[in-house]
Amino acid sequence: MANKGKVKVGIIGSQFEADIHAASFQIMPEEAEVVAVSSPTPGHPEELARKYGIPRVFHDYREMLKEKDIEMVTITAPNRLHAPMTIDTARAGKHVVCEKPLCMTLEEADQMIDTCKQQGLHLFYAEELFFTPKYVKAKEMADQGAFGKVYLVKQSEKHFGPHAPWFWDVEQSGGGVLMDMGCHGIAFCYWFLNRSSIKSVYCQMGTYAHGDRTRGEDNSICILEFENGAVGLVEDSWARRGGMDDCIEVYGNGGVTYADLHMGNALPTYSESGYGYAVEKAPTTQGWTYPVFEELWNYGFPQEMRHFARCVRGKEEPIATGEVGRLVQEVLCAAYQSARLGCKVRLPFRPQRVKKPIDLWWAAPAGQ
Repeated sequence: MANKGKVKVGIIGSQFEADIHAASFQIMPEEAEVVAVSSPTPGHPEELARKYGIPRVFHDYREMLKEKDIEMVTITAPNRLHAPMTIDTARAGKHVVCEKPLCMTLEEADQMIDTCKQQGLHLFYAEELFFTPKYVKAKEMADQGAFGKVYLVKQSEKHFGPHAPWFWDVEQSGGGVLMDMGCHGIAFCYWFLNRSSIKSVYCQMGTYAHGDRTRGEDNSICILEFENGAVGLVEDSWARRGGMDDCIEVYGNGGVTYADLHMGNALPTYSESGYGYAVEKAPTTQGWTYPVFEELWNYGFPQEMRHFARCVRGKEEPIATGEVGRLVQEVLCAAYQSARLGCKVRLPFRPQRVKKPIDLWWAAPAGQ
C-alpha cells in the first residue's frame, strides 16, 4: 500500500452523504482522491461516479475492498451497517471514516475500535462540527479566555426531517432525531469544553409531527453536566418547518458569543416563482428564502476529509476518533434511558442486551 502521494479513497454509499464526501474531496483535492464508489442500488453509484469523475464502480462493497490501492474508505450507509462495514474494511487493511452516529450499541463500538487497533489502522469519526469555521473560531476565542469561565454551551439543529427513508425506520437508524442530529451536539459540547468528562445526562423527547412516518422521536432536548462545572444544552428537531436551523451559543462569566451557521452566510432572497436550490432541507424556494454559498465549506466537510487524509499520511493527529464516537454513543443511550425515566442518568452507563438506543426509551432493559 502506498505511503505517499494522495490518499486513495473508496466511498460506501451513493446518496446524500456520499455526495457530500465526494464533493468535499474535490473541493480540497491536494491530500486525497476518490477512486471508487460502491452501492447496491442499481444506477446510483454510476450516477455519483459520473458526477465526480470517479473511475471505479461496485455494487458490493466487499469487492471494492479487494482493490489494493484503496487506503481509506468512508462509510455513508444506514447506521445498522456501520459496525459490520467498519470491521470488514479494517480487516481488508483500509483506514475507516465512519459517519455519525458510530453504530447501534456500545458492544459494536468496542468491536469497531478494537478491530481497527489490532490492524494498526485509524477509525475516524465523521463529526464535521469540529471543523466548521464559525464554530472553530468560537472555540479559539473561548480557549483564549474571551468569555471568561464558560458555564453553558448550546448547540441547536432543527429542520422538518431527513432525506433518506431509512432514517425514519428505527430498525435501521436506531432512533429518531437524537440519533440523527443529537450526536452532533453531544460531540460539539464535549469538544468545545476541551473534552471534560460528562457526569450526567437528562433528556426529554417526543413525537410531535411525524407519528405517521416513524416510531422515533422527532424533537429532543438534552442537558449534559460536565466535570468542569459547565453545562451543555443540545436541542434537535425534525418538527421545525422552514428549512435548516443550525446555531451555537456560548456563555461565560466574562462574555458571550452566538453563531448562526446559515444566516451569516446567506443571501436574503424573495422569489414568486422559486428557483433551484437554497440550502439543505429547505422545502421550497418560493417567497422569502436564504440561499447559502460555499455550503459544504461553511459546514466544515472539506476540512474534515482533508484532516483525515493527512492523518493517514502521519501529518496530523486525529481529533475525531472512534473513541469520541463511542462516548457519543454512550451519551445517546443514557439520554434515551433518561427520557423514559424522567430523571438524570449518570455516566458511565452500560446498558445490557439492548439492540438499539431507542429501546431504552420504550422499555427498561433487562437488569436495569
